[in-house]
Formats: sequence, C-alpha cells, structure tokens
Amino acid sequence: MRHEATGNSKKIKVIGVALCAMLFALCSSADAQQPKKVPRIGYLAGATFSAITLRTEAFRQGLRELDYIEGKNIVIEWRHAEGKLDRLPALAVELVRLKVDIIVTSGASPTRAAKAATSTIPIIMTQDSDPVANGFVASLARPGGNITGLSIFAPELGGKRLEILREVVPMLSRVAVLGTSTSPGYAPMIREMELAANSFKVELQYQNISDSTDIETAFRAASKGRADAVLTFASAILSTQRAQIVELATKNRLPAIYHNSPFVEAGGLMTYGVSEADLDRRAATYVDKILKGAKPADLPVEQLKKFEFIINLKTAKQIGLTIPPNVLARADRVIR
Repeated sequence: MRHEATGNSKKIKVIGVALCAMLFALCSSADAQQPKKVPRIGYLAGATFSAITLRTEAFRQGLRELDYIEGKNIVIEWRHAEGKLDRLPALAVELVRLKVDIIVTSGASPTRAAKAATSTIPIIMTQDSDPVANGFVASLARPGGNITGLSIFAPELGGKRLEILREVVPMLSRVAVLGTSTSPGYAPMIREMELAANSFKVELQYQNISDSTDIETAFRAASKGRADAVLTFASAILSTQRAQIVELATKNRLPAIYHNSPFVEAGGLMTYGVSEADLDRRAATYVDKILKGAKPADLPVEQLKKFEFIINLKTAKQIGLTIPPNVLARADRVIR
C-alpha cells in the first residue's frame, strides 16, 4: 500500500509539473500574440499640407531610414493650420487629447502652441530661429524640459540675401521685404537686414503679411514704391500662398530671393537659406531616440548652419534678367 501511495504521489507531481508547463506555455503564447503598442506621432504645422509636402516627405524618409514605416509600425497624426496661425492652439490641444507619444512642430509658432498645450509630452522642433530666446529650452546643450530638436539661428540670412540681390540687380536701390511681423525671429532678422542695407545704401520697404489678402496689396505698394526687387522672410502665411507670390513677382518682373527652395521649385527666381527638408529628415532621429527611452531634457538642440543657394534660370529669362557668371558659379543648384 505504501509503494502504491508513493507511486500515486509521483504521478500527481508529474501531472502537476506538466499542467504548470502547459499553463506557462499558454500564457507565453498569449503574451506573444498581444500586439505591440504602435507609437503615435503628432505633426503640427502652421502652413497647409501642400505647402510643406517636401518637408513632410523628408520627415517620412528620415523615419524610413530608421525602420519606421507610417501605417505599419508608426502612426502620424497630421495637423495643419492652413496658414491661420490662430488655429494652432486648438490643434495642439487636439493632439494632446489623442495621447500622442511625441509632437513634432514645423516652426516656432506651432512649438509655442504645443508648449502651451502640454508640459509632459515630448516636443521636437524641426526648426526654430532662437529656442532659448523664445523660452522653449533652457540652453542648447541641456534643454531641461520637454522640448528639443533643431535650431537655425541665423539672423544674418536676411543680409546675405540682400547681398546676393545686389550682385544680381544692377543699381539696386529699393527692396520690398515681405514677412509676418508676429513671426518669431522677425525682429533680429530686421536688425541684421538694416545693417546690411545701410552698408549697401539700399532702402527697405517692409510689407507686413498678416493674412493672405495682404499679398496683392504688398505688391501694389512695391510697385508704387518703385521697388527693384523682392525679398521674403520665413512665414507660414507666405509658404501657404507661395504660388501667388511667385506669380505676382514674375508678373511685375521683380527679381525675388526667397527663404526656402519650394519657392524656386514653384517658379521663383532664387533662394538662399537652410534646407528645411533636411531639418525634417534630421528630426526623425530625435523621434527614434525618444521612442527608445531618451528624455528631451537630455538631448541637446542641434544647430544647423548648412545653407543652399538655388537659381532658376527659366525665371531669370522670363523677367529679362541676366545672372552674372560669378553668381551662377556659387549656386548649389541651377534650374535650367
């Protein structure tokens, strides 16, 4: 009887071990079948979607290079203010309510709206003229909060564009400057422009574009003021109305230098500035680092100083302008 009891005990133990192994296997199988959480990224922009297509595609490309495929292992919630910057706060709140893991911003105005909407969700700037002065980060080396990303602090760009116009337009004396006075970075750009204008003895005619309806008025004023050329500052409103601005500059036979390459791709004469598409591609590396556990407070803001100079010779011919050979030789790209 004792041997029989011992045998039964051993059988029970074996059965128990087998049951435990089976339960463990079932639990492991169930865990393995649980879908992994797909990261959700919010992208907040001031311009229309079509106005920044090159930038958003560059952002997607940057993610693909890091093995993130939109719709497969990452979701992007696109939000655009359509050039109406007063819509940005509501769009930022909407992204917070969606509980996105990260908010990527296309410029200082979207960054400000995102900052007001959340102090916990990581925010990645694709570009900002001066994130320290704008109150987004404590310093470039140690941001210290929930915001990091890329900076393009280069107020001297306006002066450089003016210098190029002076080389291209003989006897340049008056330049119409199109910008949005409420855009972050506008004031330091103006200061640099004034210094350059004084040294070149060029008169600047400032045209504030606060709404799309201001654009035709600005060109009428430029014509009335006998402007010799046009220069633009970065602005979501200008980017949204890119086609109209290029058309009016060409119609009025005004040589124009723009703040980014999409204007030249759309038929504008020249651009000198930072490659915004490259900034968006680089922003993807911040997304990757944060998704892998890094904190924005510990990720230094990257400051880019790589500029591109593009000339559209088709437009030059259309407005009857000859680009000097020495200027053409300096161009990174010439559209013929």
